[in-house]
Amino acid sequence: MMIYENRTFEEERALYGSDGIEVINCRFDGPADGESAMKESKNITVRKSFFNLRYPFWHDENVYIEDCDMTELCRAALWYSGDIEIDNTRMHGIKGLRECHDVVIKNSDIVSPEFGWSVTGINMTDSSAESEYFMMRSSGLKFENVRMKGKYSFQYISDSEFVNCKFDTKDAFWHAKNVVVRDSYVKGEYLAWYCENVEFINCTIIGTQPLCYCRNLKLINCRMEDADLAFEKSDVDAEVKSSVISIKNPKSGIIRVQHVDEVIMDDPEAAAKIEIY
Repeated sequence: MMIYENRTFEEERALYGSDGIEVINCRFDGPADGESAMKESKNITVRKSFFNLRYPFWHDENVYIEDCDMTELCRAALWYSGDIEIDNTRMHGIKGLRECHDVVIKNSDIVSPEFGWSVTGINMTDSSAESEYFMMRSSGLKFENVRMKGKYSFQYISDSEFVNCKFDTKDAFWHAKNVVVRDSYVKGEYLAWYCENVEFINCTIIGTQPLCYCRNLKLINCRMEDADLAFEKSDVDAEVKSSVISIKNPKSGIIRVQHVDEVIMDDPEAAAKIEIY
């Protein structure tokens, strides 16, 4: 194991092609403005280090990052890499994670538009994120105690589970497939349009025109707030333990709701049953 400690790297591909290195309290910064510091490397441990240059981890395998700071200038930090663990790290560069596999993120702070595109297998816990188009086209996501704020999140994701999360995000879960959201707070306009096999369990759902054009949608013991024109054209089995402003033309299934101010059934193909209990 080669150890680099208390060093500054600013040149192009400073540690390119490394195998078995530990980087401690180092800075990737400087006027040479070099890119791709650890590209094509494997078996890397990085602790307490500062990243202010682009593309540090591309085509890497077996990467452990702890107590690090990736600034706004550290764009596209991890691409085409796998077997990654990130702990207690600040990731503030755009496009921070893409085309990666088998990723663990915990105790971290993400501020990164277009974060997490086309990732396979990511486990995120006890973290926060601010992003646009967060996790688009990714699969195998397992999130627990994650707070996320932004727009257009979780679009086209599949085979994923979210537990005890808080999301403030519009147009979330569009075209999502095979997803479970449990014990979570989901706020945002136009939630989960065009999704398939998506289930919300013990959730609070807030916002206008939610859950339209869905296939095999399930809500179990959920509450809805500010929900108008809900379930349009959806195949749905829903148990809503609150009042709903309006339900419009649900295609099929059953919606059990405590109260609804208005039911709009002006489409001859709208055949779902609505029960007030």
